[in-house]
Amino acid sequence: MATATKAPAKKATPKASNDQAEQSNPAVSVQPILNQQKLAPAPLQRFGTVSQRLPIGLDENVRQESVDMLNLLLADTCSLRDMYKKHHWQVVGPTFYQLHLLYDKHYEEQDALIDQIAERIQILGGIAVAMAADIAETTSIPRPPRDREEAPIQVSRLLEAHQIILKNCHEFAKRAADSGDDGTNDLIVSNVMRTNELQVWFVSEHVVDSPLAQAE
Repeated sequence: MATATKAPAKKATPKASNDQAEQSNPAVSVQPILNQQKLAPAPLQRFGTVSQRLPIGLDENVRQESVDMLNLLLADTCSLRDMYKKHHWQVVGPTFYQLHLLYDKHYEEQDALIDQIAERIQILGGIAVAMAADIAETTSIPRPPRDREEAPIQVSRLLEAHQIILKNCHEFAKRAADSGDDGTNDLIVSNVMRTNELQVWFVSEHVVDSPLAQAE
């Protein structure tokens, strides 16, 4: 008589220990703490002040002057950057392709300058202007209309904005050099000024009234 084969016994599932069943750390919650800005304490630092956080060898009054100059330069650079993007979207006409690409290239270059200027402000112990409303209140560049404009008008607005920035660059670079802030002077001359001068050259050539097919 054949002996019946027993089915293999199932392994018992281990029961969770009391420690595993309970929350591992009752003192910590994974729930985000929301709306903290509504009962915020005093800010870490007030805008318009500088703090001696980094030992960079510059007196407070020198750093404050440089921060004030750089914040104006930052606001103007933000305005110029955004104007380039506006024109990039709205440009029309026979030079659409060239200007569409050039405007976007210059937008990216201005965007890189914004970060460099803001970082210098933080290094000096200041606070960089950041929000659109604050930039609009600070900038010295005229606000363009919301309308779509012809390419020559776009170029003229851009050249006006570049000239405003470059005039400030010459003044601010000299003031930074006179006060001994060589880092700020170098940033303005080597980065901001040279980038804007090169962009002026590229943009200006698009409004030269030169014959296209036959020399005059």
